[in-house]
Amino acid sequence: MDITLRQIEIFINVVNSGHLTNVASEMNLSQSAVSMSIKELENILGRPLFDRINKKLMLNETGRAFHKDVTPIYKKLSDIEFEFKNSPNKGMIRVGASTTIVDYLMPPIICNYMNNYPDVKISLKEGNTKAIIKMIKDGSVDVGFIEGIVTDPDIVVSKVGVDELVVVTADPSLKGEYYIDELAQRRWVLREEGSGTRDVFLNYIKDKVKSLNIFLELGHTESIKSILLHHNCVACISKIAVQDEIDKGLLHKVALRNFECKRDFLMIHHKDKYRKGLFEKFVFFANKMMVQTLFEAK
Repeated sequence: MDITLRQIEIFINVVNSGHLTNVASEMNLSQSAVSMSIKELENILGRPLFDRINKKLMLNETGRAFHKDVTPIYKKLSDIEFEFKNSPNKGMIRVGASTTIVDYLMPPIICNYMNNYPDVKISLKEGNTKAIIKMIKDGSVDVGFIEGIVTDPDIVVSKVGVDELVVVTADPSLKGEYYIDELAQRRWVLREEGSGTRDVFLNYIKDKVKSLNIFLELGHTESIKSILLHHNCVACISKIAVQDEIDKGLLHKVALRNFECKRDFLMIHHKDKYRKGLFEKFVFFANKMMVQTLFEAK
């Protein structure tokens, strides 16, 4: 569109005043600048909007029609500008979160935030850690929550909590106490490559286990739990993801000697991200609620 809001603003002010000098004074512009703006608008529309009578600009029939159509649009845009300038709690925040966090931490955080700030909309995208980092890099999300490892210099990382990974199974034969290498040839079900859960677990056991019998790789923790419930397999997943099944006796935590696999939950954003207003409020709110939820889950 060639017409600018500034041209429309000047046009409406000239209509209301009828004199270029008055508009120039009110808008802190030169009279020639006001005149040029009106001429440019008329050139864009391809016809004059004013009759020049007795050194005064009077709307002609085209000008009256244009004024009728454009005035409510300009008023609406002015109202929107005022509302956003004076209402910092309005807008949309795009959030990306890895699978574990999306499933077990983000829903209550987002619901509580939107209850407190009903004019704010949250767009939530899910992916593994690798995918969320890519979303941050290409600007498709504003803030990300992951549990993997970040080395990209463009990504700003802050720790928001600690998660414990546990080895679980429904296999009744695994009731004793073991070292992790003693389970290496059991049938392991792991998350897919790019998953933070997988990366942290494999990095933790790399000096303890020469080779792991990976029976199956799945893209979602809920799918892994379903396999565990119906087959004698073993998996290492987040404690918060499996605590309910442990409490109900559907799965049990395998007792392991010298095994304490923990990982940080991280909040990430691009180093060039504008970090004021809604962004800062959401980050503070999400951080506080995540810390509280993880503390209660201990």
